[in-house]
Amino acid sequence: MDISAELIDQIVAHAREEAPNECCGIVGVLPGRDGAQPRAVRVFRAENIHKSPKRFEIDGKAVLAAMRELEDSSLEIGSIYHSHTHTAPYPSQTDINFAANWPGVEWVIVGLSDPSAPEIRSYLIEEGVVREVALEQIAV
Repeated sequence: MDISAELIDQIVAHAREEAPNECCGIVGVLPGRDGAQPRAVRVFRAENIHKSPKRFEIDGKAVLAAMRELEDSSLEIGSIYHSHTHTAPYPSQTDINFAANWPGVEWVIVGLSDPSAPEIRSYLIEEGVVREVALEQIAV
């Protein structure tokens, strides 16, 4: 997914604000055409209904509201993002299990184990297999 530094900054800011609990949200994208990568255009912050440093879940009503907004704007869900407040930004088994419900959606994870140097990575998780994918920063 192509994403601007501004949107990455919004995701990292959300992670920092919610720490020590995990944050979560959705990134809306313009679909890629003719082999081009999808381009992120909007971050939808969501509330972690668990308010936990070890797991996250987005309220179903918030997901439906974001999906309606995306559809109205001719956008798609490009990724679901969340933070890991004490570990590296790599999908946990819980993340892998949850991803089964969202085929084709990237999983952006912000690692805050060192709050002064957050690390952000993106993955495709398909049939339990985790594959890191490029999070290409673009100029706006």
